[in-house]
Amino acid sequence: MNTIRNVGRLSLLGAVLVACGFRLNDSHKELNRTDVDELVRQNRDSQAALVRGDVDGFLAEIVPAKDFTLMAPFGGPPRHGFDFSQKYREEIKRFFKSGTFEQELVATYASGDFVVLATIERVHAEVGGLPAQDWALRVTQVFRREGDRWQLIHRHADPLANGISLEQASVLAQ
Repeated sequence: MNTIRNVGRLSLLGAVLVACGFRLNDSHKELNRTDVDELVRQNRDSQAALVRGDVDGFLAEIVPAKDFTLMAPFGGPPRHGFDFSQKYREEIKRFFKSGTFEQELVATYASGDFVVLATIERVHAEVGGLPAQDWALRVTQVFRREGDRWQLIHRHADPLANGISLEQASVLAQ
C-alpha cells in the first residue's frame, strides 16, 4: 500500500501552498494514517456516486469548498466554485449515467490541514450522451480540513492515463 509522505511546514509542498495563498497555522490537528485512509475512502465513494449520476451521494461524502477550482478532463478554462443549484444537479444527473468506478491510489501527501491525492480513476459509464465506455483519468485533488470535514479545494483531471503520442499531444496543444 502507498505511504503518506508527511510534509513539514517549511517543505516544498508547504512553500507551494503558501505561495498559492493558503495559510498554514499552528491550529491544525495532526494528520494520521487513519485520517488519510478515511479521506481516500470518502473520495472513492463520492466519485463512484458521481459517475452513477448521484450528485447527492457525491456531496454526502465530499463537499467542494467555496474557493473550489476545477480543471476538467476535457480542457478549457478552469472553473471556479461549485454550483449547488438544483438545475446544475439535474445537468450532472443527465451527464453521468450507469457508471462503475475504481480508484488507484498513486500517492498521498499530507501537511497540516491539507491532503493531496494523486490517483488514476477507472470509470465505465455513459458520459455526456455517449455510449458506455471505459475512461481512465489521471487525477490530482487537494483537500482542506475545515473542522471535522474535508473540503475539496482543487481537482485536476486528464484522460491521458493510457498515454498518447507526441504528435497527438501536438494536435491537442494547438
